[in-house]
Amino acid sequence: MSHVSQTTFTSKLRAFGVLAAAAATLLSTSGCAGSVEHWIVNTRVHQGDVALERGNVADAELSYRLALRIDPKNVRARGGFVLASADLAQKQYTLGDFDAALGTIEQGLKVDPTSVRLAALKTTLEDAKLKREIVISNYPTYHEAGIAIQHAYEQLDLTNKTLLKSLKRFSYSYDTEDLTKAIKQSYELELDVARNTNRLIAYRQLVSSGVPESTRGTVSPASGASILPLP
Repeated sequence: MSHVSQTTFTSKLRAFGVLAAAAATLLSTSGCAGSVEHWIVNTRVHQGDVALERGNVADAELSYRLALRIDPKNVRARGGFVLASADLAQKQYTLGDFDAALGTIEQGLKVDPTSVRLAALKTTLEDAKLKREIVISNYPTYHEAGIAIQHAYEQLDLTNKTLLKSLKRFSYSYDTEDLTKAIKQSYELELDVARNTNRLIAYRQLVSSGVPESTRGTVSPASGASILPLP
């Protein structure tokens, strides 16, 4: 670096340092710091309001939570956070994510311990969790059977993606071999869907009525029609 360039760089660096120090001084004054924090909180609350109106409950919950980190007593942020937490917990519960839903509810209750909706959701979730534990304790393999079915449906998604790849290749090459692959994959997908539907029906019947003691564990895991493992 030349002497002139080095001098210019040093001058800019010093100027930047002066500006940074001035900014820090401004922010350290009570009025400016308060204004900046107030602006940030209002911005986060507005983002939460917009997200909530659009149904993006996770984004809304996050925005309100960030606002509360700066101003834990802000009324709008607290009210929005509790509302978003209840909506998010309801969504998580609907999707079957009980643990996440309970965690969301607990965070909401920390902000508003008197929230009737959050308390009701917590009771519903705890009752569902207790019922699940009772069922699993009596029929331990119900959980395993459910997981097996979930994995089977995940495999359907993979098969469908493979089918789409074949169709996309055909759209570029117009090679009928790609269509032949797609047709074969479509047949396989249709058979797997029917098989899994039968497993779901059998699983529902099993959970609804239970299995006689004499038939427990007698169905082979290799059986395609089974919902295995059976209790």
